[in-house]
Amino acid sequence: MGLALIEAVSAAGNPAKPNDDSHCWAGDVAAVFDGATGLGDNLIPGDSDAAWLARLAAEQIAAHGAQGAEAALQATALAAERAYVRERTRAPVENWEQPFASMMLVEAASGRMGAFWFGDCAALVLRPGEPCEVIGEAFGKRVAEAERARAMAGEHGRKSAGASVDPAFLPSLRASRACYNTEGGPWIFGADRRCAEHAKRGSFAAPEGSLILLATDGFLALGTDYQRYDARALVAAAETRGLSPLLSELREIEAADPQGERHPRFKTSDDATAVLLRVV
Repeated sequence: MGLALIEAVSAAGNPAKPNDDSHCWAGDVAAVFDGATGLGDNLIPGDSDAAWLARLAAEQIAAHGAQGAEAALQATALAAERAYVRERTRAPVENWEQPFASMMLVEAASGRMGAFWFGDCAALVLRPGEPCEVIGEAFGKRVAEAERARAMAGEHGRKSAGASVDPAFLPSLRASRACYNTEGGPWIFGADRRCAEHAKRGSFAAPEGSLILLATDGFLALGTDYQRYDARALVAAAETRGLSPLLSELREIEAADPQGERHPRFKTSDDATAVLLRVV
């Protein structure tokens, strides 16, 4: 068994800024990456450190996918570590300066699907005649993120959302990110070979004909933040309407609430990526 690609979309939240998301599909393996928005100066020459990491990760997963998802993840983390040391203009002084990314990586084999993930990307699995299963923590984490955005906006007397992250929020966001990939802190994909061993993982039934929607939190906002769809309805809409119309619907919702007054969030529109697959 393998994964057939039906459609993929990926778009920057702000056309004037780089798309920090990426995705890949290589036969039995597929993944989405969501680079964490930079909170300071870039250390890698180019558009953004987050975009650099997400693109490198997707390219490496695709290149090593024939080895299996777990081996591909290990090879990708090692490649990211080596490239980061080689290409950066200086070593980071603070941990929050490093590039990080959320991830959902899946592999289909013998009627089952293996999944490896970090952060708030997700896989929505719709098996024939069954309820939709959500893999990952995206739905729960987005509720907490919205509450955090609301609280920080109130504390600073600001609107939560704008074209980019409000500078007033940076100290708190940097403090949180400084804990990533440290002892006692949460692990996320980064330019550190050790992160591969800390990925959350599971194995799930995925018989022939199952639909799998991989998505970053920016696309999942249609369900998590804006409550337009539950998980099953989102996968069904992706199949019947297509991902591009759903992306347009997402942007219309955000354009009608640019400052996050109805839906608290840190940016008017986040980068959004989705990949729709069928098990064949």
